[in-house]
Amino acid sequence: MTDLQAPHMSRLWAVGLVTGSVVALVVLLFLGTWQVQRLHWKEDLLATIAARVESAPRPLAEIEALDVGTGDVDYWPARAEGTFVHGAERHFFATHQGNSGYYVYTPLRLDDGRFLFVNRGFVPFDRKDAERRMEGQIEDRVAIEGLARNRLDEKPSFIVPENEPDRNIFFWKDIDLMAATAGLPEGAEVLPFFLDADETANPGGLPIGGVTMIDMPNNHLQYAITWYGLALALAGVLAAWFWRLRRKP
Repeated sequence: MTDLQAPHMSRLWAVGLVTGSVVALVVLLFLGTWQVQRLHWKEDLLATIAARVESAPRPLAEIEALDVGTGDVDYWPARAEGTFVHGAERHFFATHQGNSGYYVYTPLRLDDGRFLFVNRGFVPFDRKDAERRMEGQIEDRVAIEGLARNRLDEKPSFIVPENEPDRNIFFWKDIDLMAATAGLPEGAEVLPFFLDADETANPGGLPIGGVTMIDMPNNHLQYAITWYGLALALAGVLAAWFWRLRRKP
């Protein structure tokens, strides 16, 4: 490299460094702001859940009216009566208290002939087969209380595996596919939401009810502080570098 080329290369290196640093600073500020927005969203969600779950259970007809009017029945306490169709249960991959297994979604035949998918709760991998937990397969008419849950119209994320209805394993709650593969009577009407049964629903022990996640982690403030802290540190480094340049002969 000649003496004439050296200053030019030095300027190019400086411009590249400054440009990269500014881009990184913008990204860090964006991430911090995004986490602040997520913080407000999570706080509103937790407040909504807390207010709803403390209310008295509503008749199923009221939950249906809410679904028609607002499309949001999540976490409203509800009650329903009917008879389980155990042969049509669907299995949703899940974890419970550190153990892997399945949530058992069983259609509840209502008095008017329609069906409501009830998440009866968790069973370990080795109890997926209903014949290994017959004590919990209630044949009599039942009254179920729990929390209503919204349907999902699409897979929540590309990282979620595709459902495997042929193996009766679901990774996201596609209620249409669950109903279509459950062997229900042709033309059967299935309510467009779910009911998560509480812990009193299964006197036989399995499935383990009351599995709805209510206490959700809220770490967005820490994440926001981290991103803003990194942005501040980077800004400090850039400021110190410019200050040294101004003082350099």
